[in-house]
Amino acid sequence: MKQVSPMNNPIIINSIRFILLVLLQVLLLNHINLFGNLNPLLYILFIIWYPTDNNRILFIFLSFLIGLSIDSFTDSGGVHAAASVFLAYIRPYVLKLSFGSSIEKQSLKLGQTPYPQRFIYLLILILTHHLILFSLEIFSFAHILLLLQKTFYTSIFTFILCVLSISLFRRK
Repeated sequence: MKQVSPMNNPIIINSIRFILLVLLQVLLLNHINLFGNLNPLLYILFIIWYPTDNNRILFIFLSFLIGLSIDSFTDSGGVHAAASVFLAYIRPYVLKLSFGSSIEKQSLKLGQTPYPQRFIYLLILILTHHLILFSLEIFSFAHILLLLQKTFYTSIFTFILCVLSISLFRRK
């Protein structure tokens, strides 16, 4: 009988990733306030990294849980949960747009994808998440400029940290 390493079990890997990203977000990243109110939202890496060949309903539920976890620590009224669920829902379409239709039933190794496709994938997901999040947070057309500024600058900050994280944790 073949012995399977616990670190190769996707359930354990995703559970550890979930817990570490929530803790990193609430204990460290939420306290970084660049230019007064911009902080990176690195917890969405859980949604970005989640295996593509797993149960979609479970994925949307886990995305809701990670968003709800962030909401509970930041007292933000469910905006992170809503944005995370939306992101999980549209991710298959963004995968097809970024990597082509052949990616649908394969397991995506994001660190092994070509840079232009990876950047498009990350940018679409990050910009969409942040636009939904800040739209729900601000919830006013009178502050559309603030909404666009927060979305743009926070997305840049998050994008840079996501690219660094993906490069840092890429399997050789």
